[in-house]
Amino acid sequence: MVTSTGLTWRKSSYSTDTGGNCVEVAQCPHSIHVRDSKDTSRPPLAFGREAWAVFVASAVAEPAAIAD
Repeated sequence: MVTSTGLTWRKSSYSTDTGGNCVEVAQCPHSIHVRDSKDTSRPPLAFGREAWAVFVASAVAEPAAIAD
């Protein structure tokens, strides 16, 4: 989904249409943006690419640590 900000949002493969923990992610040259897919009117969070890479590596290494 492309928004008025020009970002193209992708929904998490773990998100469902029944609610729950749903996020969308968008990339731009210097940052990664994350938002709640149930309330897209709220501003997204922005992370530097290095910080996002550390988060993803941690999620892959210790998925149970961030699941709760």
